[in-house]
This record gives sequence, C-alpha cells and structure tokens, in this order.
Amino acid sequence: MAAAAGRLLVAATGSWVRVVPSGGLHKAPALTLVPSHSLTVTRSGAILPKPIKMPFGLLRVFSVVIPFLYLGTQISKNFAALLEEHDIFVPEDDDDDD
Repeated sequence: MAAAAGRLLVAATGSWVRVVPSGGLHKAPALTLVPSHSLTVTRSGAILPKPIKMPFGLLRVFSVVIPFLYLGTQISKNFAALLEEHDIFVPEDDDDDD
C-alpha cells in the first residue's frame, strides 16, 4: 500500500523520476494521473452502485444561503451607518445638477 502511494505521489508531482517495481528510482518521464469519476463499472466488470442522492439538496442550499446572505447585508448596513455616524466615511454631496 505504501509503495503504491509513493508511486502515486511521484507521478502526481510530474517530476522526471519514476519508481520502478524493484523499488529503485529510474530516470524517465513520470506519467501524470488524471482522476475520473465517470466510471460505471469496476476493473473486473462489476457495475458500481448508484450514487447517493441527497434529498431536498437545493432546499438545503437555499435554507443556508438566504439567512446568511441576509445576515451579512444587515451587518454591512449597520457598519456603514456606524462609520458615517463617527464621520470616518461620509459620502460627499455632489452638486452636479448644473
């Protein structure tokens, strides 16, 4: 297991050193591995089980995003009011109505 992990690590770095089965290092271009999640069968030909489907996934996303988006807008609105109250940042009134 450790040897396989070492070969994977060396291949992922894209270096010019390649691990050979005898355990030594050999000067040759390393192969880069590209992970693929589109497989439906295993190497032996067995069909993989269906992926787990999360029920109410979009509802869960919106139930988290909307309250925290609202909370963030309230915090930034209150902080902007605090800055304006202490004259740290006051927008200038432009008289460009001419």
